[in-house]
Amino acid sequence: MNKLIKKTALLLILLAPGYALAAGGSSFLFKTPNIDETDKAAIQRGARVFVNYCLTCHSAEYMRYKRVADDLGISEEIMKKNLMNPADKFHDGMTVAIEEDDAKRWFGVPPPDLSVISRARGRDWLYNYFMTFYKDESSPIGVNNATFKDVAMPNVLWELQGWQEPVYADAAEHGESDGDKQIVGMKLVETGKLTPKEYQQTVRDLVTYMVYMGEPAELKRHEIGFWVLAFLFVFLMISYALKREYWKDIH
Repeated sequence: MNKLIKKTALLLILLAPGYALAAGGSSFLFKTPNIDETDKAAIQRGARVFVNYCLTCHSAEYMRYKRVADDLGISEEIMKKNLMNPADKFHDGMTVAIEEDDAKRWFGVPPPDLSVISRARGRDWLYNYFMTFYKDESSPIGVNNATFKDVAMPNVLWELQGWQEPVYADAAEHGESDGDKQIVGMKLVETGKLTPKEYQQTVRDLVTYMVYMGEPAELKRHEIGFWVLAFLFVFLMISYALKREYWKDIH
């Protein structure tokens, strides 16, 4: 009994940090909408946003155009017309023409490859990253980000979203100095081409595509999984029938 109590206590101690994190809630400003990585329509829309706004500087060299076309059921002709630059080849990876030295000189750091960024950062982080750019005159590039402070990347989606300003918590109430106020929200001060609801949908589609790009085999797994379960169910019925046949004489 003592050993059982000790083992139970040890297990609770090991699990305590996980429970604390779960109870502590999220520090993100925005709740991430449902991201369905099997929604091919959302992935297609997100791919268009990614190619038009992200692929200028960020590569995704582990993802090939042909793989995207095959997974999403897009013909080579449509893929070349809508999601590829004229110089790109259908079997190429999603690379960029920008030189690493130039990018480092312009932004301070080379833009990272985004092939598996969703697996490194997570969908909640990505959604909030695209939602929390704001004007910051003290920044060398004129913008900052509440999710990634002192970000080196400009707000490439500004024409869609517009411009935001941060909403700060009361510094005195939270025991903070004026120079270190906590951002608790965002206020739209200049509208873009999209309404806030449309922009949120656009970001959701973009994140959906990036989640798919991080593990494209998941689409196939969902399709194959149905047939695997169907086979196992049929095999179960056959096995049960055989079992009854073999054991009927014993009973």
